[in-house]
Amino acid sequence: MLVTGGAGFIGSNFVRVMLDNHPTLLVCVLDKLTYAGCKENLQEVWENPRLSFVEGDICDAKLVADLFARHKFDTVIHFAAESHVDNSISGPAAFIQTNFVGSFVLLEAARTAWLSADGKSVAADQRRFVHVSTDEVYGQLTREDSPFEESTPYDPRSPYSATKAGADHLASAYFHTYGLPVVITNCSNNYGPRQHDEKFLPTVIRSCRHQQPIPIYGDGSNIRDWLWVEDHCHGIDRAARLGQTGRSYNFGGNCERPNIEVARKICHLMDVRYPDNAPHEKLLTFVEDRLGHDWRYAVSFQRAQAELGWRPTTNFEQGLADTVDWYAPRY
Repeated sequence: MLVTGGAGFIGSNFVRVMLDNHPTLLVCVLDKLTYAGCKENLQEVWENPRLSFVEGDICDAKLVADLFARHKFDTVIHFAAESHVDNSISGPAAFIQTNFVGSFVLLEAARTAWLSADGKSVAADQRRFVHVSTDEVYGQLTREDSPFEESTPYDPRSPYSATKAGADHLASAYFHTYGLPVVITNCSNNYGPRQHDEKFLPTVIRSCRHQQPIPIYGDGSNIRDWLWVEDHCHGIDRAARLGQTGRSYNFGGNCERPNIEVARKICHLMDVRYPDNAPHEKLLTFVEDRLGHDWRYAVSFQRAQAELGWRPTTNFEQGLADTVDWYAPRY
């Protein structure tokens, strides 16, 4: 299995889950080790003889082709992406290069390695290219809208979501045009250990620890659906093994919360753990809303439940407490 971006947040959690649950699986991680990925995220499995690590760029076509030739991958799990919306607004070029061009390089390498010249697959039926995407490709919801489904028309609203949407369409085109065994997954907001400091939950926890203002965009009413990262990892595993090629699957946490509510829950958890600094809610600071800030995301996982036998299992309150316990001592 090739796991791109395997030293990042979701990728590193996925690698650990795969090595723990599949005792004969060989995993090769390809990661550029940008600011969002680090070897420390793989520390728990670094000495595992079934793990190999390559520092490199998914846009490097020769490197990617060489890895396919050397390792004879039968599965690709493609996480590698620039993912911070604010960064995509201030510097979209890196997102276009990594998220779209990088996905093209990987799809081409898989097509070359797995398909014969006449377009007929010479690969075993179990080969899969899983393209991991986001619910942000669907746009935004109002309070009254039903959650996104796989049939929801795409309506990306930021450079980040636009590049992910473009890569989704390209992956789908490689299935329809060439017969490449592609599966696409779209997830809601992941949370849990090893997420980069720039993201919302780590920012709130870090601000609490250092008694700094907790920035809340707008009035904090924007709603996100929260998905425990290991639940998502198990869903991707099922999509790789059981997913129908050419199909997309949504993974959601069935846990919609306004941002301000989540921030306050973290503050209350920090009050218990660090009572000398309580109440941490005094640090909540409302700041000017950012450009392109979608109001609400939520996804239906009915297809994943029906076809993959997957549903989220982690209670948000417990998952949030575990997240605080993982980050707070590190700050």
